[in-house]
Amino acid sequence: MFPINRQHRNPRWKITENLTGYLFMMPTILVLGTFVVLPILYAVFLSLHKVQLLGGIDYKFIGFRNFTRLLEDEQVWIALKNTAQYVAIVVPSQTILALILAVTLNSGIRGKSWWRILYFLPTVTSSAVLTLIFMWIYNTDGLLNDFLALIGLPKYNWLGDPAVALKGIMMMNIWSTAPFYMVIYLAALQDIPKTLYEAAELDGANWWERFVYITLPWLQPVTFFVVTVGIIGTFQLFDQSYIFSGGTGGPNNATLTVVLLIYQAVFRNLQLGYAAAIAFLLAAVIITITLIQRKVFGGDRI
Repeated sequence: MFPINRQHRNPRWKITENLTGYLFMMPTILVLGTFVVLPILYAVFLSLHKVQLLGGIDYKFIGFRNFTRLLEDEQVWIALKNTAQYVAIVVPSQTILALILAVTLNSGIRGKSWWRILYFLPTVTSSAVLTLIFMWIYNTDGLLNDFLALIGLPKYNWLGDPAVALKGIMMMNIWSTAPFYMVIYLAALQDIPKTLYEAAELDGANWWERFVYITLPWLQPVTFFVVTVGIIGTFQLFDQSYIFSGGTGGPNNATLTVVLLIYQAVFRNLQLGYAAAIAFLLAAVIITITLIQRKVFGGDRI
């Protein structure tokens, strides 16, 4: 058979070929356009307007006034501070815990399949259910205070103290999200050639040296993925904070997050334009931190 010379094809055939390609792409284009592009464009429109919902929807153009208001709103800065603190503690903790669990399961311990199922159970459990369980544990008459009383320590108001309320959500999410990343790490560990470990062992390398000079470098692309997904997910903290505080972000704004603030702006204050501006602020923060993290991990080479 002779190869087809594309330069001598009929122009009409080329048009037909392009149309066929676009027809195959059309479902994806429609889905992305309907559920991604159009909502973003509408959010841009909302952020530049003051929206009146009562008595009929009315849009009043106010330019960048919603964005300038962000700089003066104390609630925004409190929410950003709480969210940044949450991200800074949860992401490294869940990544390290996931790696430890994966290395442990990959070491050939007995009953590895059962341990894997047991570790992964919190991940497949409803976030709302987990939050209610931990609220019961943290309650004044809950399991944690019962344990303190058992060892002779006084009870503590874990949910009502602004200094520890957010930490309680952190502990819950570290425990429940680490198993998801553990599975990712475990799959990556099983792809590392065992000949590398055998050669290093013959050269006299101990377990720690094999871990530092073989395991960690091979896991760098996976770690980049885990940290990136973890940052994006933790910046979007909402449901646990909402359930813990009843939607108020209390006590004393200790559990107020950026997404919870967006919820309050929309459903409590009916300020759609201002909520859209806060959402774009959150998106800008996530993109900036992701780009910085990509630079740190050398993501352009991964």
